[in-house]
Amino acid sequence: MKKHQSDIIIIGGGLAGIVAAIEFLNIGKKVLILDRDVESELGGLAKWAFGGMFFVDTPHQRKNGIQDSIEQAKKDWWSYAQFDEKEYWGRQWAEQYLHLCTDMGYNWLRKNGVQFFRAMNWAERGLNDDGNSVPRFHMVWGTGWELIKILKNKLLFHKNKKNLTLRFEHRVMDLQGNNEGVSGCRGYIEKSNIPFEALGEKTVVATGGINGSIEKVRENWFQPWGSPPETILNGAHKFALGDLHDAAEKVRANVVNLDKQWNYAAGIRHYNPRKKDHGLSLVPCKTALWLNYEGKRMGPTPLITSYDTRYLVERICQEPKKYSWQVLNRKIAYKEFAISGSEHNAAFRDKKLFSFIKNILLGNKKLVHKILDNCEDVIAAPTLEELVDKMNDLCGNKDVQLKYVKEAIQQYDAGIEKGKPYTDKQHQLIQKARQFRGDRMRTCNMAKIGDPKSGPFIAIREFILSRKSLGGIQTNLDCAVLSQPDVNGNQTAIPGLYAIGEAAGFGGGGMHGHRSLEGTFLGSCVITGRVVAR
Repeated sequence: MKKHQSDIIIIGGGLAGIVAAIEFLNIGKKVLILDRDVESELGGLAKWAFGGMFFVDTPHQRKNGIQDSIEQAKKDWWSYAQFDEKEYWGRQWAEQYLHLCTDMGYNWLRKNGVQFFRAMNWAERGLNDDGNSVPRFHMVWGTGWELIKILKNKLLFHKNKKNLTLRFEHRVMDLQGNNEGVSGCRGYIEKSNIPFEALGEKTVVATGGINGSIEKVRENWFQPWGSPPETILNGAHKFALGDLHDAAEKVRANVVNLDKQWNYAAGIRHYNPRKKDHGLSLVPCKTALWLNYEGKRMGPTPLITSYDTRYLVERICQEPKKYSWQVLNRKIAYKEFAISGSEHNAAFRDKKLFSFIKNILLGNKKLVHKILDNCEDVIAAPTLEELVDKMNDLCGNKDVQLKYVKEAIQQYDAGIEKGKPYTDKQHQLIQKARQFRGDRMRTCNMAKIGDPKSGPFIAIREFILSRKSLGGIQTNLDCAVLSQPDVNGNQTAIPGLYAIGEAAGFGGGGMHGHRSLEGTFLGSCVITGRVVAR
């Protein structure tokens, strides 16, 4: 048995854990970080993320001519979250996030050397004026890769680094104690299978959500959507398995809202997988036609990105076969095709401004051809007849009907030929998006899919991609873990036990309700990491 002793034990070395450790070191505490992954992966999923963060009323917004306020952001958040009637701590945490995010997030990160790109992104605008009413998505210049690089350096070269102990390949399985108090944790070292025990004044759970376990995703699938899809790709951290959710329940912690998940509609298989069912999260092309498994255009409101991610997933899950297709052409792909995250945004990740602007203006042809050449879910053909044959060959059936695909393209293109005022909802939403400078540069101006000069045709088979847990270990506003309610509905904070980041449903066990305005994931990892130390 290996034994450790520290003032603070942090289970998980992702963004939330790193921020918390920095803050604890600042006040002279001894900190032990236990992480299941290898040392090179310190930083967790955040370093693979694109790095967008939700902040309110910032200098970046004002420089872009965007007027914002906490009151306006709260109105957007509440309309989008659609909180359950009995949700209390999620609402409390959402309110706290809005009041803390700019000072404790944006200002703190800038003070520590994190730069945000001058232009902003406008995510989750809502299909019915119920999302972000203004752009709030601040993009880290250098992606999540740069964010973690900066914070890792701040951690590893901290003035009080003598108080820091890092232990990798340590899998925590249980918490020491009960609902009357937690004094640490225990588990085993994966390489040697040697057990260990860690004791401390405070134990902080920062292990992420449950979405790295497709089994747990299925077990906690949102029941109104019926059975989960046959294929769900994994876009979460491979060790976000919910181990510490289970351990917390054993000491009678309250784990809530696990059926509230933030999954994505446009996942494709990774051509070089690092985990089972590894998926890539596409930024779906706005000008592509979104079709069901038979090739029928999905509706009645056409599917289009950046307005309501949850609607996309819900609509696809209403189909008998819960996957979809996007059909487009080479010209559209060159202009609009993108993959979320640091791995496939090299120019932005490496802060090469000229290359990034070139990709925006001329399209990322290199990425399009790389995916066409290497990913089984992306296919091309000179004619629709050949394309549909390839689509059916890929699935091993005859589900896709040529007549449906032709009809969808003809109707879509006819609406463009007719011109303004556009009556097709997708055309209207494309026009609305192009009014924002950031989207105008990345979105085709009413391009026809059947244009013979823009071929070949391209089809992308897209699966639901597991990503983030909106629920988790319930906490109060100090990140202290709350007990399961007694017969009278009363709860108390479990002494010595705290949860932060995605493990805590990003705050309170579910501060997003059913839908996220995006950027609040990395943002809340920073905020909860600072709040728990405070």
